[in-house]
Amino acid sequence: MKVVSALAAVRHLLDTGAVRRGDTLLDSSSGIYAYALALACHRHGMRCHIVGSTTVDHTLRTQLAVLGATLERMEPCSDLKLDQKRRVERIHEILAEHPEYHWMRQYHDDIHYLGYRAIADRIREESGTDGLTVVGGVGSGASTGALARYLRTDAADVELVGVQPYGSVTFGAEHVSDPEIIIAGIGSSIPFANVSHELYDTLHWISFDAALSGSVDLLRRHAVFAGLSTGAGYLAARHERDRSPERTVLFIAADTGHRYVDTVYARHHEATPITDLTPREIPDQSHLTLPWSRMRWNRAPATAVVS
Repeated sequence: MKVVSALAAVRHLLDTGAVRRGDTLLDSSSGIYAYALALACHRHGMRCHIVGSTTVDHTLRTQLAVLGATLERMEPCSDLKLDQKRRVERIHEILAEHPEYHWMRQYHDDIHYLGYRAIADRIREESGTDGLTVVGGVGSGASTGALARYLRTDAADVELVGVQPYGSVTFGAEHVSDPEIIIAGIGSSIPFANVSHELYDTLHWISFDAALSGSVDLLRRHAVFAGLSTGAGYLAARHERDRSPERTVLFIAADTGHRYVDTVYARHHEATPITDLTPREIPDQSHLTLPWSRMRWNRAPATAVVS
């Protein structure tokens, strides 16, 4: 999903004269955005410098090398908040040394919404927007937020369901930790400026174990080999479909499952049957409970975030 975002963002920067071919684009990434930005830079004749998370694996490092990107991979760290903080600090150090670099600010700049207009148009053409519910990881806010924004230009009743991990600050769940990990692709331990909270109708907080079960079931049932955030989105989408069978429910499968072979798929024997999983309905974040909680957000602004 990040590829369409990065391509449109880089194209816009070139068209507006903010950058020129040959310039270096810089950003931090836990994986997929690094690949997307490297592809966009390669296509448009730009240099790419990535400060990578500890989750950047050998396969991705090889792909980045082929595309000519420079990767600084942070030292191993079990604390995602510390990992993200260190990456941001390193970004500022690099900018101090190379002020001519352009920081893409994937977590803060609305420019990353642009690429999803074409995806929204395709959804509109193929599925229509009457009674449509879109489900996906919140993450940086670009993919799900942008889709809702563009789809609602002519269909205000399109519903947006965001998926979050426990421990994410974005919608006030930092006080509840997951014994495994924060699913980095759908949440964050630091504030993201380009999340438009008022776009979301409903939120699901889903634990690592539940998302693992969703990913395994998705492969077994539908032969879709996708990442951990997709497993979480799949669980939320099934639940929303069962609640409102008259609506069309579309969920985002953001990436493939290759980097989750050891951490998720090799643990398939631990998967809980998804028929045994159901979310706890909660009135606010103070009632958050693992492994899965659901709350109506009702397009409230960010000031509604409490913990």
